[in-house]
Amino acid sequence: MNAVTWDQRERIIALLAEASADPAVRAVVLTATGRGFCAGADLRGAPAPTRERVPGDVSRTIRLGAQRLIAAVLDCEKPVIAAVNGSAAGIGAHLAFACDLVLAADTATFVEVFVRRGLVPDGGGAYLLPRLVGPQRAKELMFFGDALAASDAERLGLVNRTVPAAELEALAKEWAARLAAGPTRALALTKQLVNASLDGDRAGAFAAEAAAQEINMTTRDANEGVTSFVERRPPTYEGR
Repeated sequence: MNAVTWDQRERIIALLAEASADPAVRAVVLTATGRGFCAGADLRGAPAPTRERVPGDVSRTIRLGAQRLIAAVLDCEKPVIAAVNGSAAGIGAHLAFACDLVLAADTATFVEVFVRRGLVPDGGGAYLLPRLVGPQRAKELMFFGDALAASDAERLGLVNRTVPAAELEALAKEWAARLAAGPTRALALTKQLVNASLDGDRAGAFAAEAAAQEINMTTRDANEGVTSFVERRPPTYEGR
């Protein structure tokens, strides 16, 4: 069911960092094989503790673990698509919700499983969910821990599209290809603006928008976009 091990988490974080730095990477698809997308965290793969736990250890583990994983998705400079092929539970659900676009098989489910184990949600869940569905819906999902069908997740705005399982991979590739053909730096700046928009005031958002426009107008793709419009032809973006 693809529970996230310590090694797997570090590998995903590294791959997302590499995607940000590599001009040849224009889009990212995060998906899984088998019956599940991600069943949550698998602490069995974590390094064995070398001493007795003391106050501060748990919060440090969360900051350096689950929160780093979610931040890696949110901060990736390329658009990230989640293709959710099965159950996404706990940190697995938050991993999907942190992506820029979420596609789901009609057989997929999302579960805020933490309450079933007497735990507080981690991996940025209490940050992500209210921004996606509002505080009341977020509390309902987190307080009860009921499985949410993909169709219901789409209705709530947690999922962009729900499709038959057999069509999920093709749709993910289609959307990734469209993004990869787009103006990569403009998409990265747009992602930053949208992600920051709910955390600040209007003045800060307007200043960030102006700064993003200033940066973007120095890119080849921005010049190509304007030139192609004047020349009445489709643009050809290079991601630079």
